[in-house]
Amino acid sequence: VQLQESGPGLVKPSQTLSLTCTVSGGSITTNYYYWSWIRQPPGKGLEWIGYIAYSGSTYYSPSLKSRTSISRDTSKNQFTLQMNSLKPEDSAVYYCVAYGVGSEDYLGRGTQVTVSS
Repeated sequence: VQLQESGPGLVKPSQTLSLTCTVSGGSITTNYYYWSWIRQPPGKGLEWIGYIAYSGSTYYSPSLKSRTSISRDTSKNQFTLQMNSLKPEDSAVYYCVAYGVGSEDYLGRGTQVTVSS
């Protein structure tokens, strides 16, 4: 399974970020896989953002829930992160991840997002 992130590298403060993860070699509806987004700000640790499950259900980090949405397009085998009201502290490398319960996990290469005017 391969995951590839795509989206803008530069976003202005207060705007909305939209990142898409394209999955190949496996289906996002495969049982017991959780398709997630995580990020790593410069000089900091990894932060989990949320997931959309194989069933289509979603769950978000409480600290980001109010401005985060994850959706999917099963016809394209993609899932998308939207985060609004961006701030400079949202600058980070964003990764899409497939967590498999009792199965192998997969990680995208990551994409740099900078929030700056």
